[in-house]
Amino acid sequence: MENFTYFNPTRIHFGKGQIKALATELPQAARVLLLAGGGSIRTNGVLQQVQRALGARVAVEFFGVEANPDFDTLMKAVEIVRREKLDWVLAVGGGSVADGAKFVAAAAPFSGDPWEILTSRGSVVKSALPLGVVLTLPGTGSEANIAAVISRRAIREKLAFLNPLVFPKFSILDPETTFTLPERQIANGVADAFTHVIEQYMTFPVHAAIQDRFAESVMQVLVEEGPKSVRNPKDYDSRANVVWAATWALNGVIGSGVPQDWASHTIGHELTALHGIDHARTLAVVVPSLLSVQRATKAAKLLQYGERVWGIREGSEASRIDAAIERTRSFYESLGLRTRLRDYDVKPGVAAEIAGKLKARGEVNFGERGDITPEVVERILTLAA
Repeated sequence: MENFTYFNPTRIHFGKGQIKALATELPQAARVLLLAGGGSIRTNGVLQQVQRALGARVAVEFFGVEANPDFDTLMKAVEIVRREKLDWVLAVGGGSVADGAKFVAAAAPFSGDPWEILTSRGSVVKSALPLGVVLTLPGTGSEANIAAVISRRAIREKLAFLNPLVFPKFSILDPETTFTLPERQIANGVADAFTHVIEQYMTFPVHAAIQDRFAESVMQVLVEEGPKSVRNPKDYDSRANVVWAATWALNGVIGSGVPQDWASHTIGHELTALHGIDHARTLAVVVPSLLSVQRATKAAKLLQYGERVWGIREGSEASRIDAAIERTRSFYESLGLRTRLRDYDVKPGVAAEIAGKLKARGEVNFGERGDITPEVVERILTLAA
């Protein structure tokens, strides 16, 4: 385990009725941009709770943030922040809205071209407005981390940025706000969270016992509670465990001091940019094939994962690795996520297209060992066809 510093300043208010905490978290004089998605919060009672907690504070509402939030949409919100001299951003929605809020918070005070925030991966961000989150869809962990992913559909790009200045100051997680979500969205959230753990865990052993056991426990909770929560959306206890597991999957703890492999996200982002496939569903396509292609370098962790998460203890090492990868694929499928490109009418030629895009952008060495090149990406996607 390498030296590391862990820091997470986000205050979490978890449980029923916690939206009322907005009344104390936001300064009385705050001028707030309320950022939201398609409008479901208007009909499920969440917006009314938020408005009640905001009280007399100035609050300008901006609806329309997409799944995979779009740069051009968010720039309209940035213009409102600047024009109305707003000084807080409040995301009320899922991970896409939280990601969008992070971009708006960073872009509003930025003096250059805000697209540079994405192309620099956040390194140009020197200040940001404070932001908070009322989470209504679990999955991304964006409510308690420094990362955001933004699409720019006009040029078919999807890029991530990270910066400690966009840590949410607080996040409110009331599992009841998720009860009315469509089955597809909950399934996507479970798959996304599970993959986040895989990417921080499935590398090579570095004697990080706490991180390994914590990662395995989060995966086990998602395996046990995820399908149950999809089938029974108003089971509070199950949904509460899914919401909390998704936060811990990507709040920085299990990734501290250990090697990580985010190649599946990198590849998945390209599939979303090119074909509009749900983010979580791109991961369900990529992960099993990536594990198969990289099985030699990930063998020790695949065997550990198979034993500790899936109870696979019998047979040769090769057969146990096969079984662990197949159980991973089956888990995604159990949530209703298909795991082949053909399931989304994506032709095999996309493998070479994405490999070429990555090479042209200079993204040529992914993975915990830097050995996932564009050529390896092409093999992964060819296997995923």
